[in-house]
Amino acid sequence: QKHLQTIPLTMPTKYADIAKAPKDILSEDYSTKVTLKAKKNAGPVAVTLETARGTGGALSSKVGTKFAYAGLSFDKVQLTADGGQVLETSLVPCEGVKLSFKGNKGADLGIDYTKGNIFATGVLDVKDMSRFSTSACLGLDSGFTVGGDATYALSGKTGFSAYNVGASYSQGKLFTSVTSASKLSSVNIGCVYKVNPELSVASSTTHTSEKACTVNAIGAAYKAPIGDVKAKIGSDGMISACLIKEVAPKVTLTASGTVSTSDLSNFKYGIGIVM
Repeated sequence: QKHLQTIPLTMPTKYADIAKAPKDILSEDYSTKVTLKAKKNAGPVAVTLETARGTGGALSSKVGTKFAYAGLSFDKVQLTADGGQVLETSLVPCEGVKLSFKGNKGADLGIDYTKGNIFATGVLDVKDMSRFSTSACLGLDSGFTVGGDATYALSGKTGFSAYNVGASYSQGKLFTSVTSASKLSSVNIGCVYKVNPELSVASSTTHTSEKACTVNAIGAAYKAPIGDVKAKIGSDGMISACLIKEVAPKVTLTASGTVSTSDLSNFKYGIGIVM
């Protein structure tokens, strides 16, 4: 129900989340997979079992846990079905500073810094020492949030491999975000309008020098008596819809479906249960 709430003003946010409001309606919760995620607390340790059905019907599972010890948070310790291992930890050495480590196929050392309405991040690839990424975001009292990010390659062809800027505006029922992509070569615009406490509509468009406007998706989120309903139609002619409902205390069901306007017989569905 996060996408149905009033959008806060000038709250510190990561630059990666500067366009989160329209993405929540147009991208989140749509799936064609069948999954089950079960969480259980065992004393100070939280255990999570995630199971997904593959295209051939075979089941694959991941088991993980999270806990804290001596001020160090083990946010994710996970074993995957293919024998992989995931480790994510974080530490808060002082107010406003959070250090993190994420290890999977790679290894990244990160830092988040927040003070007032400023949110800055930095991530260093400590496995291959191949890149350093940073971002910063500033919330303004006028309802605007501005920011940018950049990635600097440390190996091979050194230099800035990516850089973009963006801004968002939130006032009353309206939220709008403008972000660049591909080194400022294109601009993405996302909008959300809260029609009433139950209904929000959203759109996403891309603008480049080659094509003035591409409508990526148009959708809506509705807080219905049976649960939260979201639907969208993309520029590729795909229609998607999903229902998120708490079917029992602490048990959430997400049922979704996708079909192409050019082939209504090719319907794909997804079911996810979190408990």
